Amino acid sequence: MRVTPPTELDVLVVGAGFSGLYSLHRLRTLGRSVHLVEADDDLGGVWYRNRYPGARCDIESVDYCYSFDDSIVREWTWAERYPAQPEILRYINFVADRLDLRSGISFDTRVDAMHWDAEDSVWLVATDCGDRIRARHVIMASGQLSKPQFPDIEGIKDFSGELLHTGDWPRDGVELTGKRVGVIGTGSSGVQTIPQVAKQAAHTTVLQRTAHYAIPARNHDLDPAYVEDLKSRFQDYREIARHHPGGTHRRIGTESALDVDPGALEETFRGHWEKGGPDILAAYRDFRTDERAAEKAGDFVKERIREIVKDPETAEKLCPKGYPFGAKRLVLEIDYYTTFNRDNVSLVDVKADPIDRVDGSAVVLESGARHELDVLITATGFDALTGPLFAIDIVGVDGQRLPDAWKDGPRTFLGIGTHGFPNLYVVAGAGSPSVLSNVLISIEQHVEWITDFIDHQFRTGIISAEVDEDAQDRWTQEVYDVAAPTLFMKGNSWYLGANVPGKPRVFSLYLGGVGHYRDICDKVAADDYAGFTLTRGEIKS
Repeated sequence: MRVTPPTELDVLVVGAGFSGLYSLHRLRTLGRSVHLVEADDDLGGVWYRNRYPGARCDIESVDYCYSFDDSIVREWTWAERYPAQPEILRYINFVADRLDLRSGISFDTRVDAMHWDAEDSVWLVATDCGDRIRARHVIMASGQLSKPQFPDIEGIKDFSGELLHTGDWPRDGVELTGKRVGVIGTGSSGVQTIPQVAKQAAHTTVLQRTAHYAIPARNHDLDPAYVEDLKSRFQDYREIARHHPGGTHRRIGTESALDVDPGALEETFRGHWEKGGPDILAAYRDFRTDERAAEKAGDFVKERIREIVKDPETAEKLCPKGYPFGAKRLVLEIDYYTTFNRDNVSLVDVKADPIDRVDGSAVVLESGARHELDVLITATGFDALTGPLFAIDIVGVDGQRLPDAWKDGPRTFLGIGTHGFPNLYVVAGAGSPSVLSNVLISIEQHVEWITDFIDHQFRTGIISAEVDEDAQDRWTQEVYDVAAPTLFMKGNSWYLGANVPGKPRVFSLYLGGVGHYRDICDKVAADDYAGFTLTRGEIKS
């Protein structure tokens, strides 16, 4: 039975993923009246909806977890190096049950609108269930990757077979045995999905526009002795990650790849290839800034592709072109390249021969070639960072809508708040390290900072906190200045909004490092939350 949310709240939390659940728990411990609303019928967020075959995290399990409760750390034991979706969802449910969080959540409840009431300094929130909520503060924990982006292809919504998106996979799964399956998209979700689909389908047609650099995950079961040892020193282990640029334990090279002997380069690259994982990105200091250096690693990966894939023409299609190594998110693969050696898998280069339309059960290319399919899977990602926020009618001071305030790209202070939208906070969104980091580190830091800020306001009689426009301008410029010299600007990726037609091409994630970002946030708090206009007053009932 659905829990009806209270009509008056200190804090409303939107979204029941990692961010929202921790926000709910922490605000409860601080004594605030808090409730969480979730559009889905259960908790988990991105890990509830992304049930596609092969779905797996690309951060190691021992890092991709909460650290705020030692008993949870001791009681939960991860099974694999890189956890699969079912294991992550079990973990989320374990934490929620352990902390009795479900009692404070309204499922099947989507926020339709949030309007700022300047007279009473509250958010007036309306849901699709008819709820009307007055909340002093709102925490948007709606996720970075929660609004699936379908490809803009004529006729795709009228596909006569079964149309699927990896980001909203059917809860009961999909039967693919004996079927002709097409997959559009070869980013992270496509690389994970395709090998699993190929094991089931009669034939799998991969429609690739852009080849991605994929590194072996080398996933494996975790050694119980290693896990127990790590639990015994977990807080020290986590503290190191909190001050690491990426929120992990990755060793960052200090040499230039351009100054290293070719033999030593080859040895380093092979070491990373055999170990698996994304750490090759940090092997040399200039991989993020110098295309000549980055392409040394890129050339190495291409040679491995040519070794693995038996058909030379297919291998060349799978070799990334047009952007440097590291300019897009590095993908971890399990059996991806070997899948193209199967007789029931074909690779179609839709950059050379673009998709023209979907006609009935066929994907039709500009050349007129038709690919008849029973199932069409779109692994085309998300309207990232801004999409989940823009899906709600958020109206701030003087009637300004959030999409209008961000018409040229997100403008925030610390990625936490936006001028003109008081008492509204975003967890691990645009303007923060967010998905460029181990996002669980960033989530914990953001939730703790935001909830401490909210608690400070209630304890000191502050009724509203609004980002100063000049602080927002400075931070937005800082985000741009740090990103401008990097190779990320040369990748036509979702980091830049390139997968969404009409979206501003703005790199809006903070590349200054998790540890440095944490120090900045701590200084803002220590300086009485400099960068926010704090208004004191009497709370009206």
